[in-house]
Amino acid sequence: MVKRVKIRFLGAHNCESQETRLVSLLVDDVLALDAGGLTSGLSFSAQLKLKAVLLTHQHFDHIRDIPTLAMNFFLRRASINIYSIPPVFDTLKAYFLNDKLYPNFLELPASKPTLRFTALEPLKPVQIEGYSILAVPVSHSQSAVGYQITSHDGQALFYTGDTGPGLTECWQQVSPQLLITEVTASSRYDDFGRESGHLTPNLLKQELIVFRKLKGYLPKVATVHMNPDLEAEIARELAAMAEELHATIALAHEGMEFRL
Repeated sequence: MVKRVKIRFLGAHNCESQETRLVSLLVDDVLALDAGGLTSGLSFSAQLKLKAVLLTHQHFDHIRDIPTLAMNFFLRRASINIYSIPPVFDTLKAYFLNDKLYPNFLELPASKPTLRFTALEPLKPVQIEGYSILAVPVSHSQSAVGYQITSHDGQALFYTGDTGPGLTECWQQVSPQLLITEVTASSRYDDFGRESGHLTPNLLKQELIVFRKLKGYLPKVATVHMNPDLEAEIARELAAMAEELHATIALAHEGMEFRL
């Protein structure tokens, strides 16, 4: 019997409240994607089941919970692997884990550091905890990658992280059954999206048209990183787009699960 990959949305927004958390995804309870709502979305026992965290870029809302996760692991004499591109390591070491803002868990304890950071080379597949992982550059205001995660039996998802328009080269590298992409604002903010490296429903529509032209299909789509104040407007626009493109598009929310 084939085990279906499970994806749970711990955080799905770009602003935090009692009802919303910053972006963080959980794959099969062992692999986390981004760490905006990671510790606030998991019990201590669930955190200790984690084997690895993949970070897309160094913006605060995507790396925020790395220090608190590290403290929880340190107090339990456990360690965890962190994977990302070099700018993320530089930011964590210089600003978060610098023995001023928080202890340097990249070096503590000396005998077995709590956090083990591995730099990933974009477009070079690696095996992490039984999954094939491909980091793919995306279009954002800082150096950033999305991740295609493929199980041993070929089930694949692609998470863009934060990205703006201009994903043609990215689409050429991935073939997921599920696309998890950001949609930060509604389409009246198209200019903001182009300038800041974010997507709106209208900008996403253009990218999905390119995807289908290149690949001959559209995967199921789930959106994250929505601004809560604009979410109702985003939802209406995405529903209209889904009907026009004959696509399956869902706004993710905290606690939502998908299975491939």
